[in-house]
Amino acid sequence: MLSQLLVAVAIGFDLLSFQLQARRRIIACLIVSCILITCHFVLLDLLTAAGLALLAAVRLLAGYLTTARVVMLGFIGASLVIAVLTFDGVLSVLGCLGSIFGTIGTFCRNDKRLRLVMMVATSLWLVHNSLAGTPTAVVMEALFLGSNLLGYYRFYLRRPGGNT
Repeated sequence: MLSQLLVAVAIGFDLLSFQLQARRRIIACLIVSCILITCHFVLLDLLTAAGLALLAAVRLLAGYLTTARVVMLGFIGASLVIAVLTFDGVLSVLGCLGSIFGTIGTFCRNDKRLRLVMMVATSLWLVHNSLAGTPTAVVMEALFLGSNLLGYYRFYLRRPGGNT
């Protein structure tokens, strides 16, 4: 129950971040969310996911400071190390792949590409959380995916000059 409550609070921080404009405040909310998600996965004894969620908090901070490819590659390497050291089957593979795509997305300079890559990352985490049996985390990823799809539609698919 506590693990699900932590994700519910994380969802609140994520939703708050979508409403903020200042990049530092957005990142601060997402970092808090990642820390809460880390605790959620620790309580569920999902060590790969916990390690990758904690790594995501650090990655967000680094992504704020730089989009350097070498830093991105370092975080991809760290994701692989965490997955290997905590390997526990298909959940570790899904979490690692989600983390790798999330890392690539974090370091994208192009918003359109960032959104597409993050859709893949979110979809992988959605499957992971479904298989892990954590319904609140499934809702969280579904909200992320829905929000990203809506943003992609608004910015890239809606016809110019249409009703807004």
